[in-house]
Amino acid sequence: MATDRKPLTPREKYGEELRLRRVTAGLTQEALGEQVVCSPTLISHYEAGRRLPKPDDAQRIDIALETDGFFARWLNDLDSKFAQYFTAVAELEREATEIRQYGASLIPGLLQTEPYARAVFQAYHPNYRPEKLDEFIVNRLERSRLLSGSSTPVAWTLLDEAALRRRVGGPHVMAEQLRKIADMAEAGRLRLHVMTFASGAHALQESMLYLLNFANAAPIAYVEGLRTGHLMDDPALVAACHTSYTLALGDAAPHKRSVALIRAIAEEHEHALH
Repeated sequence: MATDRKPLTPREKYGEELRLRRVTAGLTQEALGEQVVCSPTLISHYEAGRRLPKPDDAQRIDIALETDGFFARWLNDLDSKFAQYFTAVAELEREATEIRQYGASLIPGLLQTEPYARAVFQAYHPNYRPEKLDEFIVNRLERSRLLSGSSTPVAWTLLDEAALRRRVGGPHVMAEQLRKIADMAEAGRLRLHVMTFASGAHALQESMLYLLNFANAAPIAYVEGLRTGHLMDDPALVAACHTSYTLALGDAAPHKRSVALIRAIAEEHEHALH
């Protein structure tokens, strides 16, 4: 008999097997979390296929469930296309019902055009191989499909004026990049705000921020620095990040003014060509 259920992804199969083995062992998510030294929420993310455990956590899962290295070995077959510190975020954002992002010095990856992304990766990898650079760009553009077409997830975007004026890839690349963002905002795909230089100090000035909300799971927050990233699922920390984002929005330019400003800055970049 046919079924409407979509096929499980490799990560979802991993999570489903973990759930079955946990239930067979007579453990709750809370009890397994205590033995793995992580929160029940994180166990829930593992079992739903939204996240993968780190190697050390997989080993502790095997010890707790007496599975003789089964989950640690399987984990090796689930290599990610992204940097290790971003892998969990890339998995989770596909399940998000709402995304809130703040770009401090760069346009966020979900919004980047191909030329902009190429310029960013070239700057990060001065001794890059062309084929590896192409792989990075394909992965980033594949992520951006999340915001094409469907109205889900709801997307809020706060951009610092510095990210709009830094001429990544040159004047034409920046003009094209900013017009893409303005077009998405005017089409209703983004709720857009700009943190202008005139705003002065604000609640997010120390870091970029990425917030993900889900229909049937606890929200998460993510911050990133040079060669590192930190995903937070502790409810108190995530709530504090949401508060900071809300405070920053209060200091930012309104949506319509932000769209107009981005278009004006795009024109400034374009005129720099002449």
